[in-house]
Amino acid sequence: MDIHELIGDVIAREGGYSDHPADRGGPTNMGITQAVARENGYGGGMRQMPRAFAEKIYRKLYWEQPGYAFVAEQAPRVAAELFDTGVNMGTSVASGFLQRALNALNRNQKDYPDLKIDRMIGARTLQALGAFLALRGSAGETVLLAAIEALQGERYIALAESRPANEAFLYGWLASRIAQNG
Repeated sequence: MDIHELIGDVIAREGGYSDHPADRGGPTNMGITQAVARENGYGGGMRQMPRAFAEKIYRKLYWEQPGYAFVAEQAPRVAAELFDTGVNMGTSVASGFLQRALNALNRNQKDYPDLKIDRMIGARTLQALGAFLALRGSAGETVLLAAIEALQGERYIALAESRPANEAFLYGWLASRIAQNG
């Protein structure tokens, strides 16, 4: 899985400039919020933010920092899903989904020890992923993806239930991030 392709896909899915009144993120461009752009050194207008700047943010904050490049060495489809989920929900949420799914799939620790759900990809998470894939193979990666997407879908619905303004986004979230993979 090529990170350039993943970034291109997420930018296409996120679209251009938006300032939806129900979106707590405020002005965004290519899926990058104004706050994230500012934290990473961009001081211009959000409508004019260069694509190369957005690509740099995606690579740094949503691929390299959370460790998804290391996940990609073992499970490229899982890494691609974590990247996309991390963009939409935050990398700590996406990483937590992976850890929760691995714990639920370890057959009461017969295959590998439970992970502490610290929502960070580290050596223990990568070891558990490797043990799971060694046992389950490519079919296991498919099942792991399904578990991560199930957690993601449940969170989208909970977000819409807890804040009715999020209902404006629920269909799109499910259509572009869950149904498109199924």
